[in-house]
Amino acid sequence: MNLYTHQDSNIWKTWVLMTLFFSLIIALGWAISLFYNDVTILYIAVFVAIFANIFSYWFSDKIVLRIHKAKPVTREEYFNLWNATENLSITAGLPMPRLFIVEDSAPNAFATGRNKEHAVVCVTTGLLQILDKNELEGVIAHELSHIGNRDMLLSTVVVVMAGFVALLSDLFLRSQVWGSGRSRNNNAGAFLLLIGLVLAILTPLAATFIRLAISRKREFLADASGALLTRYPEGLASALKKISLTSIPMRSANNATAHLFIANPFGAKVSGFHKLFMTHPPVEERIRALIKQL
Repeated sequence: MNLYTHQDSNIWKTWVLMTLFFSLIIALGWAISLFYNDVTILYIAVFVAIFANIFSYWFSDKIVLRIHKAKPVTREEYFNLWNATENLSITAGLPMPRLFIVEDSAPNAFATGRNKEHAVVCVTTGLLQILDKNELEGVIAHELSHIGNRDMLLSTVVVVMAGFVALLSDLFLRSQVWGSGRSRNNNAGAFLLLIGLVLAILTPLAATFIRLAISRKREFLADASGALLTRYPEGLASALKKISLTSIPMRSANNATAHLFIANPFGAKVSGFHKLFMTHPPVEERIRALIKQL
């Protein structure tokens, strides 16, 4: 298997997971609408999910930049960063994204924006302090790959969908607690209640695992694409190693945006059961994939 087949595999697996995600929303909406004997609930659930995704996608860059207090940079201020981004954008055939910086000693970077014409690449001051030229190019190539692979749309969709599934489940469970459901004095009603409760409890958990799985697949894909862009995977591998050795969490680390970063913004090293809830694959696996797929 080489980097090209690695890309194809991750793309295919990602869309399989997205199909499962949409299926979860439809299944949960169907169960709730069946329980209340009102198909309108299903239509509303699907419509609101789609609308929320469109709204979040359109304003995602502004929201994320404000959360992390990012500031725009100029060529004069950060010449090496600007030059690396400009050259790699030309190589990738992408418009040069707007560049932002976060004043934070934790080394990290992310890309956001609604499409390649309105994309943003943001890095921390800590990242610029510890990386050399080849390593910085590897990180920028990784972020440009997210832009080229249209990951911003996918990242926005999965986060909003996971949140919406959790909200829908919570509303259903609360309606049962307060007794607002329909009469369940017969076996059919009890059976429908059981289906609704099981789906309402398990679906948010399944949605979380799918969201995390998609985030991890996109990181592997961006690593592979970035290596193809620079033709020097050792640069990105070395950068990831340096970043992983710095356990400082970002001051503005946020669960809602953690999946956007090239590395876990909380800086914690986790293992065992906790790996299930990581937004990023272990750095060791990413480095092995970069080196062995050549």
